Amino acid sequence: MERIRVVVQAADHLSMTGLTTYLGSRPDLELLDGPLPVKPDVVVMAVDRLGVEVVARLRRAATHVGAPVVLIVDEVGESDVLTAVECRIVAILPRAAVTDQLVLRSVLTAAEGGGAMPAGMVAELLRHVQRLQRQVLTPEGGRDRLSARETDVLRLMADGLDTAEIAGRLSYSERTIKNVFYGITTRLNLRNRPHAVAYALRKGMI
Repeated sequence: MERIRVVVQAADHLSMTGLTTYLGSRPDLELLDGPLPVKPDVVVMAVDRLGVEVVARLRRAATHVGAPVVLIVDEVGESDVLTAVECRIVAILPRAAVTDQLVLRSVLTAAEGGGAMPAGMVAELLRHVQRLQRQVLTPEGGRDRLSARETDVLRLMADGLDTAEIAGRLSYSERTIKNVFYGITTRLNLRNRPHAVAYALRKGMI
């Protein structure tokens, strides 16, 4: 039987050692290390939370690697569900409940095209689908809503980052960031960056 190719990434040495030691001992898995020509079947990543830096790395992986991701995380909110879907995360495992067998089952499931999300995130995904359906039927009702990408851009603008810095942080081109901001200002009739950030803060969007 062909072995499943796995790449492991972790924010701390202890998690990295534990994951590589266990997964590397499995005869049905092959751990890839370094810039190899063969792309992995599954990426296993252990982080504290889905912060901006982590999301940027996940987006790059989704673009250049395209493999499903099993994410081990300390904390994750229901609002992170769209980011998870965009970044090809197919399984989210709370670190407090992680076991060797749970990680293994998730990797095997991901390799077969399946996934495992916490019940709360599945419910939030269903609610988002329902909101999209309502917006398709009544598009004017969603005119002042921000997408996940628009929210990220405005949040970084509020932190004082310029266009180039935002593009680098989110792994987009500067043209994409400019187009996102133009779409926000045009749709919401906003004049400039300070106006857009103030509007988003006042509305509780960021």
